[in-house]
Amino acid sequence: MPLLEAVRLALQQIRVQKLKSFFTVLGVLIGVMFLIAVISIVQGMSNYMENDFAGKLIGGNTFTVRRFNFIGGDYSEEEWRRIQRRPRIYPADVKIMRDALPPGTQTAIHSEDRPYAVTPYARRRQVNAVATDGDYFRIKKYDLSSGRAFTPQEAELGSSVVVIGDEVARDFFPNLDPLGREIRIGGLPYTVIGVIEKQGNVFGFSLDRLAIAPFNSALRRVTNPRGDVDGLIVQAPTREMLEDLQEVVREAMRARRHLGPGQEDNFSFETSDSALQFFDELKGKMLMFGTALPAIGLIVGSMVIMNIMLVAVAERTREIGIRKALGARRKDILRQFLVESATLSLVGAAIGIALGLGAAKLLAMAFPFLPAGVAPWSIAVALVVGAGVGIVSGAYPASRAARLDPITALRSE
Repeated sequence: MPLLEAVRLALQQIRVQKLKSFFTVLGVLIGVMFLIAVISIVQGMSNYMENDFAGKLIGGNTFTVRRFNFIGGDYSEEEWRRIQRRPRIYPADVKIMRDALPPGTQTAIHSEDRPYAVTPYARRRQVNAVATDGDYFRIKKYDLSSGRAFTPQEAELGSSVVVIGDEVARDFFPNLDPLGREIRIGGLPYTVIGVIEKQGNVFGFSLDRLAIAPFNSALRRVTNPRGDVDGLIVQAPTREMLEDLQEVVREAMRARRHLGPGQEDNFSFETSDSALQFFDELKGKMLMFGTALPAIGLIVGSMVIMNIMLVAVAERTREIGIRKALGARRKDILRQFLVESATLSLVGAAIGIALGLGAAKLLAMAFPFLPAGVAPWSIAVALVVGAGVGIVSGAYPASRAARLDPITALRSE
């Protein structure tokens, strides 16, 4: 029997026995639906982490020299005690690193805290305050919706000017133009000179509660009262130069701190790769636990398909006898029932894929921190798994049908 003819007969059986076919594919449908939903959520989170989380929080082609990594630092208690003894990074260290870097490298001091701010037009709230200099706005790719960034002269003089995020502008200056107005951060007054375009959220963390002032301004004492800095952000002209620049900075810092060849670094490099390392581990665990339920559903679906196909063989014994009497070979009968079970399973998988994608989208709409992303390979895997479940579960019933004696089968009622 040609394959297309076998598929046509299988679809005809599904149309004739709609209710039985539905319950036959239910297990596969549920299993594939959960499989697609889990993979879509994990894939969406992976894209979100790489493009938004790492891209917006860290920046492209950048690394930050820190005392220790703030993002993705998975330290044991002993390691944590050891890195707490590391020396802090001070402006003098920053100068050494900057002097060692080649021309064309963009850098910016990064010192950050969450002090309270207040204006005459709004109540006291926390903001994400950043004291910085250099190329910070270019590294972060901040475009301004109004106003301007502070100039190198203002940064050098430590002028009391500030560039605020979109959310700070809305909350602290409702229905007002914030430019030229005063905002007090940590009890000290600053004049708003610019507003950054809306950045959005990363896992529920607003990127628009920003207040950025020159590093030499009074904000420096608010973010880092000890006089140190959180780190130096370095952006390479190309991704290929990233490791080379890290080595340049490493050599400069090791020489400044008189570290011998056998001594480990007492500072860290924070990159998008290091920040995403902890998520890669989490993603593996999510996939492992997230596919456990679909696997159970597929096993149950396989057992249901096998039982239904065994019942179908019993009900269609006379039909099998007639087909054999008319010249159908054993492999024709085997193919017919295998194709029928595989088609049933594929129909269930196709419906499960559609429902799984829909469930992932609904979850993403209900919980914005759980973004969904369609992985094309997961759809192909789901279809292959669906067909495989149908073939495996239909193998025994099909073999049993193929072995029926035609005379005995024709006597069946």
